[in-house]
Amino acid sequence: MNIRPVTSADFALWQPLWQQYLDFYQRELPAGVTRTVFERLCVGNEMLGLVAAGDDGQLLGLMNLVFHPSTWSLHGYCYVEDLLVDQAARGQGIARALFSYAGQLADKRQCDRVYWLTREDNQAARGLYDSIGHQIPFVVYNR
Repeated sequence: MNIRPVTSADFALWQPLWQQYLDFYQRELPAGVTRTVFERLCVGNEMLGLVAAGDDGQLLGLMNLVFHPSTWSLHGYCYVEDLLVDQAARGQGIARALFSYAGQLADKRQCDRVYWLTREDNQAARGLYDSIGHQIPFVVYNR
């Protein structure tokens, strides 16, 4: 397995993983939004896409990062906005490897924090998250 930034050549393999992610969260996006998001992830400035590729080149997982400034930090934060490991590839350490790579990138960019959210009932993901991070005592609101 190889963890690396996503490239424009990955779209055909990336898009089915992205669709699995959207399906899990019961969301639909217009094709134009998906294409624009993918292009932004490839540029790698404020947003950066990571993929886990198998030895055969097949994509096994994706992680999308957002780097942003903070009023509480000189160097800003890294937000893990999206994470998905293909159902058939789960249990192989792919998510943990993606988090490790993201942490290295955040360190390289001198981010003061790496953080993420998940649904309260996402027990499978929370098992991993409890082993690599800590839950903070904040409630999230949307408008």
